[in-house]
Amino acid sequence: MGEDLELLVDLLDLEQVEVDIFRGTQPDEERQRVFGGQVAAQALVAAGRTVEHGVVHSLHSYFLRPGDPKIPILYEVDRIRDGKSFTTRRVVAIQHGRAIFNMQTSFHRRESGFEHAFPMPHVPDPESLPTFEELVGDADAGELEMRRHPIEMRFVGGLPWGVREPRPPYKQLWIRADGLLDDDPLLHACVATYASDMSLFDTILLPHSIDWDDGGFMGASLDHCMWFHRPFRADEWLLFDTDSPVAYGARGMARGFLYDRAGHLCVSMVQEGLARVISPRR
Repeated sequence: MGEDLELLVDLLDLEQVEVDIFRGTQPDEERQRVFGGQVAAQALVAAGRTVEHGVVHSLHSYFLRPGDPKIPILYEVDRIRDGKSFTTRRVVAIQHGRAIFNMQTSFHRRESGFEHAFPMPHVPDPESLPTFEELVGDADAGELEMRRHPIEMRFVGGLPWGVREPRPPYKQLWIRADGLLDDDPLLHACVATYASDMSLFDTILLPHSIDWDDGGFMGASLDHCMWFHRPFRADEWLLFDTDSPVAYGARGMARGFLYDRAGHLCVSMVQEGLARVISPRR
């Protein structure tokens, strides 16, 4: 396990401070706000720590306020329902006495049933694609993009922010944890949740000539929903196939699908993001 992935796993190992109350730490790095994928993944850990049976099959969440990266986050879990087949939890993330994020998530005892799925798109194998570091070097990106990540990424067709000209709202990349994870299915679901917020929003911007550096644009995740269909490993290559069906009224929507190397559709997701045009800095 690489150092960056080890730090992520440590972030996901929440401290229990009271019954159904957990505390999450922050990475030692400079950020204006807490990364949304971190909050969602930690919230899912908190919910999972209160569930005795079943595996997570869905989560529905809202980002309410920007998180403060300088202080811990408290996660309060509400045990909505414990059924024979399904278990439901509600989680609220709190900082400075206010909710910054909430999630409702459901766990399901595995059972057999009907099967069908969209086929996996035909794309190059991840081994044939340049590494993230190689692409970032070619794009002359800033210090933030040059930092290593706990998630290894191989983009199909280059970086989504490397070209300013409008492009169709479709993007694909291979992702996996940068190292070997334990076998706990909840850990793999949480790592996938963390990774899902790293690139999904970019697809909303592809049809538009957006420059994050000119001060004329503000973007943020508003809500995030995921459905976990079948077992998978987040430390093995997963194809992240994304599109953005619509943007209107300062909001845009993106969809994502995670396929394993065998072509199985393992995870589906939808995210709405704030895409607001503002007056540029003078």
